[in-house]
Amino acid sequence: MIRILTLLLIVNCLFSIDASSQTLHLNIKGKDSSENRVIDSIKYLKEHKDYNSVINEVTNFKKTLNNIGYIESNISPIKKLNDSSLILNIGLNRKFDLINIYYNDSLIPKKIIQFVTNKITDTYFTIPIQGTEKALNTLNLKLSELGDPFSTLKLSDISIKNDNKINATLIVSDKLLIRHINKIIIKGYEKFPKSYLKYYIKIKEGDVFNLSEIKNQIKTLNELPFANQIKDPEILFSKDSTTIYLFINKTKNNNFDGFIGFGTNEETNKIEFSGYLNLELNNNLNYGESFRIIYKSDENEQKTFNVNLNLPYLFGTPLGTELELGLLKRDSSFTTVNQNVKLFYQINSRNKVFAGIRSVQSNDLLDSIYSNPLIKDYSTLFYNVRYQYIKRQKESVLFITNSLLDFQVETGSRDYENNSTKQYQYYIDAFHIFNLNPKNSIYLRVNSNGLFSDNYLENELIYFGGINSLRGFEENSLSATLYGLINTEYRYMFNNSIYVHTIIDAAYFENKITDQKEKLYGFGFGFGLVTKAGLLKFNFANGKTENQSFKFSNSQVHLSLTAFF
Repeated sequence: MIRILTLLLIVNCLFSIDASSQTLHLNIKGKDSSENRVIDSIKYLKEHKDYNSVINEVTNFKKTLNNIGYIESNISPIKKLNDSSLILNIGLNRKFDLINIYYNDSLIPKKIIQFVTNKITDTYFTIPIQGTEKALNTLNLKLSELGDPFSTLKLSDISIKNDNKINATLIVSDKLLIRHINKIIIKGYEKFPKSYLKYYIKIKEGDVFNLSEIKNQIKTLNELPFANQIKDPEILFSKDSTTIYLFINKTKNNNFDGFIGFGTNEETNKIEFSGYLNLELNNNLNYGESFRIIYKSDENEQKTFNVNLNLPYLFGTPLGTELELGLLKRDSSFTTVNQNVKLFYQINSRNKVFAGIRSVQSNDLLDSIYSNPLIKDYSTLFYNVRYQYIKRQKESVLFITNSLLDFQVETGSRDYENNSTKQYQYYIDAFHIFNLNPKNSIYLRVNSNGLFSDNYLENELIYFGGINSLRGFEENSLSATLYGLINTEYRYMFNNSIYVHTIIDAAYFENKITDQKEKLYGFGFGFGLVTKAGLLKFNFANGKTENQSFKFSNSQVHLSLTAFF
């Protein structure tokens, strides 16, 4: 008897579980076919696992009807047709298309409401009723940007105006309280230069609190070469203060760059070597400063030495200064000293403008017996303006800078032997990396320099050629009064640490002293490899003139290594 009762209990439990897990089918019907078309267009959920799910779906359906304008819809009680089928009868009634929302300008400024509609008066604004929720979300966001992150907007006193409009009043749920930034605390890199907060990121104590704007401004940290953002900022609200926590990491940005170049001398058929050293120190004093030294020695017995010091945000102002000293010695012919002083203003994270003065002093080193009539002692004073745009891509180890535009024009007067000549000069350097996909990219660079004068001296010519200008030619082997060149590379990345590329360069230059106009070309290939010592680059290029045939002996090989520390 006990076994029979136990068996019956088990069977009853199984049937109960099956019944409770039965799927319920919900069908919503309107008064006529036109209402049914509207109901079917909403695409509600028809299959439900239990009755609570049905109730939730009906509630959401009613909310959807209100949002699209059927605020007078009537819902009848849910009817049970059988154990698994339910029916809900709804009368949609009138559909309202527009809503007039009355507001108080002292609580919600008119300038904010203009973000959601242009149909606005001094007392109310009109929007489509379907866009009510989106409009309220937008207005709440704008209130937050004005420094009130806690107040929320809602509608009250909803009433029917006529056949297709309703009225409502916009109110603020909490008292409008504008918050300001009282304190900024930096975590991770506590010695981060504070001037960059104020002028570069453009966040400072006393500003109106705007979370979305703060997040956007903090992203500009990734444009800095010496710092980056660890995570999103965090906000601490107290009763009467707002504190922002910024999480910043200091990155190593010092680098040492050098290369050895070698090629065959066309006259002696001997291999000649050239060299280049570039030391750049950045933000070692936690001021945002940069210090750069360049030394170059090439096959033409030309030696170049440059020192550059960049000091941003002097004395806590938005202005910075750039100081530069350049020394050039051309075999035993002449020396030239360039001194350059500029003030600059950082417009934003990518744009910068300069204004400055440049002094040039050149001396003839030749004895009177071997003197060159085109080499003279002279001095020039230039006044210049400059614009610079830099866009970085710090996620790439191989190609840190994605775009560059550096343009300068200057005017001045050259004096020698009691003669004064008006001169003009321009310089432009621009490149962009076109990223086709993660592995393939195209590098395109345009570089040009020109000096305009009534007459010219040999020791004021512009020198170019080599790994940093026209590849396939000896370093600074070409002299011109004006030149323009294009560098192109097709790059293929095997991974994040190695790539190969083509070299196709073209140039045009003029030399008014020799009355020379010529087109030049460079072709070759190269690769880059990230090693433990740094970024190793290899270039093999062959240079030729427009009317010159290809000669393998004209090829140039360049090796460079950039070490970061």
